[in-house]
Amino acid sequence: MKTVKSPFKFKGGVHPDYNKDLARGKAIELVPVPAELVVSMSQHLGAPAKCVVKAGDYVVKGQLLGEKNGFISVPVYAPANGLVKSVEPRLGPAGGKAPAVVIDTTVPAPEGTDAAEKTLPPLDWKTASREELLARVNDAGICGMGGAGFPTCVKLNPPPGKRCEYLVVNGAECEPYLCADHQLMVERADRIRLGVEIMRKVLGQPAVRIAIEANKPEAIAAMEKAFADIDGNVEIVVLPVLYPQGSEKHQIFATVGRVVPEPPALPIDVGCVVENVGTVAAIADAVEKGRILLSRVTTVSGDAVATPKNVEAPLGTKYADLIAFCGGEKGHVAKLVSGGTMMGFAVSTAEIATTKTTSGLLLLSPKRVFQYSSQACINCGRCVRACPMNLNAAEIAKAVEADDIKSAEDAHVMTCIECGACSFSCPAYRPITQFCRRAKNSIRARIAAEKAKAAAAAAK
Repeated sequence: MKTVKSPFKFKGGVHPDYNKDLARGKAIELVPVPAELVVSMSQHLGAPAKCVVKAGDYVVKGQLLGEKNGFISVPVYAPANGLVKSVEPRLGPAGGKAPAVVIDTTVPAPEGTDAAEKTLPPLDWKTASREELLARVNDAGICGMGGAGFPTCVKLNPPPGKRCEYLVVNGAECEPYLCADHQLMVERADRIRLGVEIMRKVLGQPAVRIAIEANKPEAIAAMEKAFADIDGNVEIVVLPVLYPQGSEKHQIFATVGRVVPEPPALPIDVGCVVENVGTVAAIADAVEKGRILLSRVTTVSGDAVATPKNVEAPLGTKYADLIAFCGGEKGHVAKLVSGGTMMGFAVSTAEIATTKTTSGLLLLSPKRVFQYSSQACINCGRCVRACPMNLNAAEIAKAVEADDIKSAEDAHVMTCIECGACSFSCPAYRPITQFCRRAKNSIRARIAAEKAKAAAAAAK
């Protein structure tokens, strides 16, 4: 194993105020099980899990709440013992609603109930088959924990004709304020090491590139120690501090110099698989210890929370309970953000609950936010220079503003990764990223309607 500096730098990118000092170096603290959990059936990319419990059922920690509901889906389990109060649509951090199981954890188990936590039998990864390891990743409910939530068992099983040559472990964590992955690497580097060993076996022994931004020297040192005696082609690649260095496409370029083509191309099309360090650690726990994914490490930060922390909380913990665990609000909270300030979502209530992809929760005071009015484009080109995908963001935004979705599609809007670099750079405060999202949603809706129409015609 060796440590190298990234030889490649992608075009574009920005340097927001990182504000990581608020939670940096704070040891991970375990959040006690709150009185109520709200466990969403849509904690991952793809189809929501199919709920298999109902109001009045008593569930125990590790019990199945929602079964996998399609190829791109993962199961969901109970993070704690309790009584199911209801199964109802609940608001998620991105603004939509999804079915959720509401659990009252204060209710004791009925007499005669086996209330012991349900786990999976530990596996010896060295003797287990590839198929057994893939099944374990699926059964543990593991999905990408860096933000997208793609089912991990699907990503680790490339389609016929595709081969993984590089496993890229994403430890960049380039979003402002967030330190969860950083602290995970510092405290649990051994779990990440084991997860990498397991994934290498599943993927056919590819080379490994562990990507960490240069502003995380403690994480680099911890990972160097953990991986010091590992066999094979393994490198820690120190990336320059540049947002969005954590994007999987840009991380592939920064570590191995390969370029992922436009959608629908995927990283596996250039021989790469990218997984977040949290996902890798979860795989180690699922295989070696039989642990189902029931909690995750999250950063609670911002200048309007009393004590910024890195916490490990049961999935389904409401934001209000996370805030209370961190000492409550400090002064007036002008904005509550789920995630980081670049790609996160401003939310209107602290009753929203954590999911497998909740990387952070930010409480910002009035001095950290301001009201603005969007103005006409001044054709300065800053958004074009900032775009890491080489898009003409200004022209896309103008097309969407004019309801000309076809022109936006012709300008490759589907390639947009919604990193927010364009909006961040715009002196006219134009919501360019939101224009791109609007266009992409419209295009996806049109494609879905066309497929449904074709299917109906074929069924006649």
